[in-house]
Amino acid sequence: MLDTLESLFKLARDRKNNPVDGSYTNKLLSNKSLSKEKVLEEINELIEAVDKNSNKIHEAADVFYHLIMYLEANDVKIEAVMEELNKRKK
Repeated sequence: MLDTLESLFKLARDRKNNPVDGSYTNKLLSNKSLSKEKVLEEINELIEAVDKNSNKIHEAADVFYHLIMYLEANDVKIEAVMEELNKRKK
């Protein structure tokens, strides 16, 4: 399970450092406005899917993917996020 998330972070970093022409991932990484727009859109779609009890898994996956790309596009390192979450343990 965590391997999948780790591979998405690796993909984001790799594409950021080695862009691929025509890549949707690169489009998100290079256009912060689009990346932000997509995160907001996907979160709203997830909330709607949960309310309607349909497509929840698909929409949740979209949120994870787009959030990862948004974080990487804005130089927010997952390691720092994990460290912050670890500090919040009670």
